[in-house]
This record gives sequence, C-alpha cells and structure tokens, in this order.
Amino acid sequence: MISEVTQQYIAALRNEYEILREGKGSLLQIIGEVELAEQVYNSNAIENSTLSLKETEQILLEQSVMRSVSTRELFEAKNLARVISYLEEKPGFLFTIENIELLYQMLLGGINDSYAGRIRAAGEYVRVGRHIAPPPEHIPDLLTELLADYHSSHDQYFLENIARFHVKFESIHPFCDGNGRIGRVLVNQQLAALGYPPIIIRNKGKKSNYYPLFQVFQDEGTYNGMSLLLSRALCESLHKRLAYLRGMKIVRLANYAREQGLSETAQLNAAKRQTIPAFRERGIWMIGTNGS
Repeated sequence: MISEVTQQYIAALRNEYEILREGKGSLLQIIGEVELAEQVYNSNAIENSTLSLKETEQILLEQSVMRSVSTRELFEAKNLARVISYLEEKPGFLFTIENIELLYQMLLGGINDSYAGRIRAAGEYVRVGRHIAPPPEHIPDLLTELLADYHSSHDQYFLENIARFHVKFESIHPFCDGNGRIGRVLVNQQLAALGYPPIIIRNKGKKSNYYPLFQVFQDEGTYNGMSLLLSRALCESLHKRLAYLRGMKIVRLANYAREQGLSETAQLNAAKRQTIPAFRERGIWMIGTNGS
C-alpha cells in the first residue's frame, strides 16, 4: 500500500505541476523530446538490448552508429520510439484488446511479422523465468477481465491500480515477444490519461528491484513493491518537470551535496527514496537549486 503521506505528497506535486505548466507546453514538449531516447534505451535494455543510451540517441536522430548494430536492435529502438510518440498524440487512447494489438503491431513490425499485431495463438506457450504464462486459449478472457477490473477500480489509489494492472498483464504475457515493452508503454498511457507525466522504469537495478516484483506477485498475489516503484518513479518525473517549470538551475546532486556540506551517500540514498526533489538525466542524479 502507498502511504497516505506519499499520496498527499504526490497530490501536492501534481497540483503545482498543473499550475506551473500553464502556458509552458513548449518547455514540456522539449523535456519529452529529450527524454524519449532515455525511455527507449531503458525499456529495451531491460529486455537485454545491447544498445547504449548514446547509440539509441544516434539511431533516433538517424545518425551513424560507430559499431555494427543488428537490424533487430535498430528496429526495436525506432519502433518503440514510434509507439511512444504515437501515444503522446492520443491522450484519449482507449484500452481495448484491439488497440493493444495495434501497439504491438507497431512495436514488432519489421522484427517478427508473424507475431506482430496479435496475441499468442494455439500452440504458442511462453515462460518467464519459472513462471509459465497461461495457455493461449485463455488470453482473450484474461485480458477482458483485466481491462474490466482496471476500469472499475474507482476506489483504489490510481498508482496501486496501475501497479496491479502491470503485474497482471506481464503475468498473462499475451504476446510471443515484447510484453515488457508494451506493458511499460501502457503504464505511461495510464498515467497520461490521468494528467501525469511519463515515468522511466530504469534498466539499472532491474534484477534487484523490478524483475523480482513480478515473482512476488505470482507467488504471493501482492503488488506493493510495484506500487512503491511506480510512486518513486512518478515523484522523480514530477520533480524533474517542476525544477524546469520553476526556472531553477539544474546541477549534479553530487556537486550540490559537496557545496552544502552534506553526505553524498546520504543524498544519493534520499534521491533513490525520493525524499528529496532529485531526478536523473542520462542516468546522472540532478537537482534544481535557486542559486545563480
């Protein structure tokens, strides 16, 4: 469960975000454009893409990459960026099985056209670690139930509802490939529908603070860990945008700690817990200051 204190904190950040964003759509668009490569890099890297952040940026900018990159990884970067950009123009995107399959077509097109655009068919079984996903014939009913459950959970805190959807979607594993990338795209679309900015689930630390959360759900039926991960990621996204909307000077957190005579380790730990308004850019922890 996300504590009442955290819920109130997120509400306060959201309120300030709504006020300060007025008339600054171009600034938020620039932040999103710069952040696109980070979103693509992290989501693909979670699925073991070998592309670096710099290489991802070069591919999205149609620039040459210094090493030989597989056609699959090129398509993975471009296709995921295309899906993200498409959804940014679709704030009213409807969560239906058909629309999710459309996103999957965009994601897998040119990579594996025999899978793209459809849920798993008869005989297509998958597993993730020791989790064996439900058989293909059950997927339509499971997805229908999942979508109905998500849309009807009006009394549940929104991040807990999204967290539950995410772990259930990944446990159903409706597609032969690309389930994680589609699942993380859906999280951001769920946030966008509620007026929140996108989050980045980071590749770094995935084996300790992301992958295990699905196993906990499959073993125990709980998703508290995923709720916490999403709440911290959302705070970080809001902190970043508020720092720019306030016109603050953006500095490295390590430099800020030294200048203020603070423990760098303590500040880093506070940043990870999001008890200070720090955020990452290109994987480096930053913070906004009022200094010149």
